[in-house]
Amino acid sequence: MSSEKITKGVTAAPQRALLNALGLTEEEISRPLVGIVSSYNEIVPGHMNLDKIVAAVKQGVAMAGGTPIVFPAIAVCDGIAMGHQGMKYSLVTRELIADSTEAMAIAHAFDALVMVPNCDKNVPGLLMAAARVNIPTVFVSGGPMLAGTVNGKKISYSTVSEAVSRFGAGEIDETVLSEYESKACPTCGSCSGMFTANSMNCLTEVLGMGLKGNGTIPAVYSERLRLAKQAGMKVMELIKRNLCPRDIMTEEAFYNALTIDMALGCSTNSMLHLPAIAHECNIELNLEKANEISSKTPTLCHLTPAGEHFIEELNEAGGVYAVMNEINKLGLLHTNLITCTGKTVEENIKDCPVKNSEIIKSVEAPYSKTGGIAVLKGNIAPDGCVVKRSAVAEEMLRHTGTARVFDCEEDALTAIGNGSIVAGDVVVIRYEGPKGGPGMREMLNPTSAIMGRGLGSSVALITDGRFSGATRGAAIGHVSPEAADGGNIALLLEGDLIEINIPDNTINALISEEELEKRKQLWQPVQPRITTGYLKRYAKSVTSGCKGAVLI
Repeated sequence: MSSEKITKGVTAAPQRALLNALGLTEEEISRPLVGIVSSYNEIVPGHMNLDKIVAAVKQGVAMAGGTPIVFPAIAVCDGIAMGHQGMKYSLVTRELIADSTEAMAIAHAFDALVMVPNCDKNVPGLLMAAARVNIPTVFVSGGPMLAGTVNGKKISYSTVSEAVSRFGAGEIDETVLSEYESKACPTCGSCSGMFTANSMNCLTEVLGMGLKGNGTIPAVYSERLRLAKQAGMKVMELIKRNLCPRDIMTEEAFYNALTIDMALGCSTNSMLHLPAIAHECNIELNLEKANEISSKTPTLCHLTPAGEHFIEELNEAGGVYAVMNEINKLGLLHTNLITCTGKTVEENIKDCPVKNSEIIKSVEAPYSKTGGIAVLKGNIAPDGCVVKRSAVAEEMLRHTGTARVFDCEEDALTAIGNGSIVAGDVVVIRYEGPKGGPGMREMLNPTSAIMGRGLGSSVALITDGRFSGATRGAAIGHVSPEAADGGNIALLLEGDLIEINIPDNTINALISEEELEKRKQLWQPVQPRITTGYLKRYAKSVTSGCKGAVLI
């Protein structure tokens, strides 16, 4: 065991002295040391209950004969950071979380880890750390928030974002806006739709790193505490079997994750995080594979923001395993893969039927015969860009419109708010990529403003930044190469015609290669808006969005 170097033998006497200082008994020191990585804090609603989850995990580890020891991970709430400079610090925390967890786990010679994340960057950050450290690891998230309710209709955080624009347009008054604000987020937990946090917690189940229900059991259910105890006990089994993350997160496991990503209609941010996690497993996850998988994977769920259903309903309908079981009727999954349950995918999902065919459609009658996410290419994005196809209005799947070009999110939001953006336009927001932002901000406010003004079926938005999982509409992100690297999105001019064809996976400016080359000769780099501190170092090291925005 890893911990023996600090617990056994004469040379470990100094380390044992320090373990004694923690109050650990000889019996505790002699047992496997299990690090519990707690993302608990008091500013993120999705994390405010993690102290209870961590306490339950500790019980589970102790019941199974281990010694649980807690250490922290940071977390940023994307919703609170949205729309201001704070959002530049969201994606970049993924690497801080991975780096700090790696350092803590190896420095203290833990034998195993139980990761307790919940919100957007913590899940992929800790999956990346799990792959690096590669000791037995189980994930248990804090769980999703329950949906809010106004006038008998379920609502979520994204409802409030769009309501702000509706208020600005005079469609609702302050009383209605206030009611949405007070009722949209009624409990602790990750926001209640298939946004990024819930997407990644669901995909953790598919990757084999979380137990059944990890992505869907609501945060406020006692079942979540039982799951946490089971995770603590399960990691002790993994120690005995020496079953480690890289044994579980194989190339085939990532293909399973992409497949269920398409079936669930997950956040486009999964197209950043899955390649980054795969990178830590020494696997190159080529996003070209996404379209191939999407072409044969039906969309079975329309969870908000794509539809009217919520994670709590997915849980009641059978959860992630039920979706996997249904999709596997088409033979699309690798089912012989081992998982953190100690069983194979096939064993995990075989007795997990769909309990509500309105929430999880059958493969014979899906919402769509193709998957929920598409990767587009063309002269605007030679290396690719991403759209949540399942959240795009039918009439916007093919769209040709006039470019309205902005060099930052704030300028675009002002134009949308004052009515300058009209039906047929294509809003272009650039210099918001990993390097150019720096930090690759989410663009929920502009997309919500477009939807709130009733332009969702007539206006598209493209950016080298990214989108919140709460975004809906023809919102195309991760344009690569980004503007700061001299990508063609930097060469677009006001009035250029842009042709988007999501079924054909293409996106092009209707200008000649000769004209693009002329513009490239005249292009001058734009200085990032933040050139100090962590973001300065991040901008120098980060790769393209199409590669997962990993650091090199």
